[in-house]
This record gives sequence, C-alpha cells and structure tokens, in this order.
Amino acid sequence: MPEWSAPQKAAEITERRLLDAVLDGTFPVGSKLPPERELAEMLGVTRPTLREALQRLSREGWIEIHHGRSTRVRNYWQEGNLLILNYLAKTPQAQPPSFVPNLLDVRATIAPVFTRLAILRDPEAVERKLAQMQALPDTAQDFTATDIELQRVLTILSGNPIYTLIFNGFEELYRVMGPLYFSLETARNRSRRFYQQLYQAARQRDADAGERLTLEMMTESIHIWETIRNKGEQTE
Repeated sequence: MPEWSAPQKAAEITERRLLDAVLDGTFPVGSKLPPERELAEMLGVTRPTLREALQRLSREGWIEIHHGRSTRVRNYWQEGNLLILNYLAKTPQAQPPSFVPNLLDVRATIAPVFTRLAILRDPEAVERKLAQMQALPDTAQDFTATDIELQRVLTILSGNPIYTLIFNGFEELYRVMGPLYFSLETARNRSRRFYQQLYQAARQRDADAGERLTLEMMTESIHIWETIRNKGEQTE
C-alpha cells in the first residue's frame, strides 16, 4: 500500500508561513503583528483561518495574544517551551549557528546521568545492548543508527521516561547530524572506544565509571562537531 498523508489544512499552511516570517526576521522578536484584517489579506486567507493559526502559535509559545491589543512576537528563546525547541530541531534552516553546540552541551549534561541510572537499575540489559555493538560496521549510517538506538535504550533503562521524551524530540535532528558527524574516522574511532569502555563498565556494574565515560565522550563530541563546522565554514 502507498504511504498516504493527509493534505495540509489552510490553517497549518498559514501557521508555517507566519513561523517563517518570525524566524527570518519579517516579524522580529518583540514586534507587533499587523491588525487581523490586514494580516489575513497579506497571507491570502480568511480571518477564521488566520485566527486558528494564531491560536496554534500562541499555544506553542511563539506569540502573545491580548484581545483589544496587538499580537506580540515573543522572545521565544526566553519565553518559549519544548514545543519551540522541537520545531527548531526539525527545521535546520531556522537554527542559529549556536543551536547544535548548545544542544550537544545539554546532552553532555543529561546523558551521563541517565547512563549512570541505567547501569544502576539494569546493568545486564546495558551489557547486552553494548555487546551487540562490538562488531559495528565502519559506516557513518551504521554508527548513526546504532548510537541513536543506544541513547534511546539508556534513557528507557534509566527508569525516568522524561529522558526518553526529551531524546525522542531531537531524534530527527540527530539523524541529520549523525552521518555528517560520523563521516569523520576520528569520530567513529572515538565512539567505538567509548562503546567498548562502557561495555566493561556495565560488566563490572560500575555506574560511576559509566557516568564519567559518558561525560568524557559527550564533551569530546562537542569539540569534534566544532571541527566539522569550522571546516564547513572554510569551504564556503
């Protein structure tokens, strides 16, 4: 059977156009949107369609609606929420240069914690998962898929489902970043060594070592990504 998807509704298209206008600076942070009638004409939609789109954006934290006053574009970096973060993760063209390094920095903060919890709660499951990764094919695609699955399993084994939800929110971005990151032999070799060391930590039931090894790996991954980004900037 073919994979069908429902066509976008007018309100969804309008919402995306308004988001693009916010992110490209047409309606910058702190600015007021034009009056409803004028904005509907600019977008070529009915006012009910525009209202539906604006309500969506308001719920997601992009804008602030006050009846009788102009709609304000929020400072989404300071007033936003995880819905905004999830949208930015799925929209590379909307990301500022610091977005990926900042995201990796957050991962370096939480990944050691859920790895430690996973080894404490179910070291046998961690050990089994890592044992499957010892003969990993030397391709960027295989490393990307395997690393994503390992992180997901560790969040689940940690016993805290919030870690899994946070990770799932960024999975699409990781799938885009991964092949680029693992295109470097240095990155693949470093991760392979990490998987081996973490396997030994799980075998020895050493949760503290697992936490330390993960922090070291995540910190180094930020430096490797910066190397990739700098090379990209030099070739532009």
